Amino acid sequence: MTPEQYTLLVWAREDLESARLLAAGGYSRGATSRAYYAMFSTARALLLSRGLDVSSHAAVIATFGKEFAKSGLVPREAHRRLLDAQDARLSADYATDSTIAAEQVQVLLTHAEEFLALAERMLGPIPPADEETR
Repeated sequence: MTPEQYTLLVWAREDLESARLLAAGGYSRGATSRAYYAMFSTARALLLSRGLDVSSHAAVIATFGKEFAKSGLVPREAHRRLLDAQDARLSADYATDSTIAAEQVQVLLTHAEEFLALAERMLGPIPPADEETR
């Protein structure tokens, strides 16, 4: 695991924990956003394992779909869940008429957890974060 992958996966784990805390506090919008970013950082780390360094949201999602889902390295539903998480995040962050049910957040949290677990199976376990990364 490269230092950049390590950092991205630590960010992903921290974003997932933040999403859990926000959801527990009833902050569905914030939880949705953080859960998406956990998946986004995880996708970036996976792309780096193939020598692909992309950072824009559209490029990460499209390249992840092409390199991992279409090629069969991951189930296609992983890419679909990343797309769905982005849609939910955009709605949570920008749609003033958006409401996000607690049940929707729980599904998104589960998908983010599974996404991170997928990366750990492919890249190895995420080492414990040191205090400097917090």
